[in-house]
Amino acid sequence: MTSPLVFITGASSGIGQALAERFHRAGYRLALVARRAAEVQAWAQAQGWAATTWAVYAADVRDMASITGAGHACIAAQGVPDVVVAAAGLSVGYDTAIFEDLEVMRTIYETNNLGMAATFQPFVAPMRARRSGSFVGIASVSGIRGLPGHGAYCASKAAVISYCESLRIELRADGVKVVTISPGYIDTPLTRGNPYRMPFLMPVDDFANQVFDAIAGGVSYRVIPWQMGVVAKLMRLLPNALFDRLAAGRGRKPRASGTQ
Repeated sequence: MTSPLVFITGASSGIGQALAERFHRAGYRLALVARRAAEVQAWAQAQGWAATTWAVYAADVRDMASITGAGHACIAAQGVPDVVVAAAGLSVGYDTAIFEDLEVMRTIYETNNLGMAATFQPFVAPMRARRSGSFVGIASVSGIRGLPGHGAYCASKAAVISYCESLRIELRADGVKVVTISPGYIDTPLTRGNPYRMPFLMPVDDFANQVFDAIAGGVSYRVIPWQMGVVAKLMRLLPNALFDRLAAGRGRKPRASGTQ
């Protein structure tokens, strides 16, 4: 129980699973959270890790009682984490003209925003009392400016950036850190269906290494890969008229139905 502990949502695949591997390699105990808990359990067992170094909690981040319950169960079984990573996320296309897509927006917000806040909530008071710990929010470069067909996702990730900034300031005096990570294009199941070019596409294991280094280094905000950080700054500086012309020709994110 003397090894540090990391609590990770979205651990069944992609960024969450890659981060679990990276933290375990660094000697952390793992608290892994996913809806598909059996899959995560089987995956962790397949790694050959000692049973004392990990635990799996079944929870849906959209269900506040479920995800906060997983947090409390983690505290009871493994202790207060040193790092909490809200990696669970949803990315699908959205069309405001289609009535059914309003429910898509609700689902995205419940997953990417309310789910993140509910993931962090059980740990705020005990981390404050201990005067240490780090909350890590996975945002996106897509939160910098709006992109066609991607309005709900872009808005949700813009909200993640602002929310994590607010939380960072709130917890600063308590010795608790908040790290915002904005990925560019990372090679995961979430991005493999994108029907458009993805510049600077990064392998997920390389991304996980850089996230780990950012957390260990105590940074407050980082875009990964760095090339997308440059792109993000340029996007923000472009006048609306120019940005609109450039973005208008970009491929749209496929809707949940599979149409574009």
